[in-house]
Amino acid sequence: MSQESLSPESVPRVDGMPRFGLGTWQNENPEQCVASVSTALEMGYRHVDTAQIYGNEDAVGDGIAAADVPREEVFLATKVWIDHLDRDGVVETTEESVAKLGVDRLDMLYVHWPSRTYEAAETLPALEELKERGLVDRIGVSNFEPHHLDEARDVLDEPPFANQVEMHPLLQQTELREYVEGTDIELVAYSPLARGGVFDVPELSDIAEKHGVSEAQVSLAWLREKGVTAIPKATSEAHIRDNWESLALELDDEDVSTIDAIDRTERQINPGFGPAAWD
Repeated sequence: MSQESLSPESVPRVDGMPRFGLGTWQNENPEQCVASVSTALEMGYRHVDTAQIYGNEDAVGDGIAAADVPREEVFLATKVWIDHLDRDGVVETTEESVAKLGVDRLDMLYVHWPSRTYEAAETLPALEELKERGLVDRIGVSNFEPHHLDEARDVLDEPPFANQVEMHPLLQQTELREYVEGTDIELVAYSPLARGGVFDVPELSDIAEKHGVSEAQVSLAWLREKGVTAIPKATSEAHIRDNWESLALELDDEDVSTIDAIDRTERQINPGFGPAAWD
């Protein structure tokens, strides 16, 4: 596929979710956030990810409104923060998020972390309640490990649609990828460029040089090869475009094997309240 032929239809989808999107973590300047969201959508992106704790839901909503793209074509997701995972907190803060985003529903609502006020038996039914009301189309979880997913599957009538986790060639999430095989749970990768770490990996640089692309594109193409949805954060038009053009990159078997063999575990996001910090 050539870069010139890229279009929204170029993005693989699963049950309506585009398997490539724009992350907005740390995109806190309102004007910049509006511009990056609208730029991405007009370029062809159709998946935008935010969260209550990012403090930018208003700006994300303004960016969606500013783009010449119908709302129904945009897959929009946000996340409930860990201070609000009791039943009333989930409902009330989600209603606030929908109002800030300027929409009438969310395509997906995530539990941001299984921490602090999270109790599966109380939190997850609250998300189901929102789904029954039509305020949420899909229930997602984030930063869940296999035992959290087991518990969620026991509580929910249907498995969570997706588990959003940090994933990139330096944190390949082999256990989680094996877990979701044979289930209906999708993996969504945040920080898919390892917060810039992929630019300093010799194996990725060699593959990038071979194809005449950036290391970022190599990392994103590898995730796509693994059937994982990537949502790289970018603010400048140049970076938004470079990530977008990863959709034209086809890695060969040797490339994929080389990346699979990278034996490094470098987690970029590991707060004290997160599961990985408990290990």
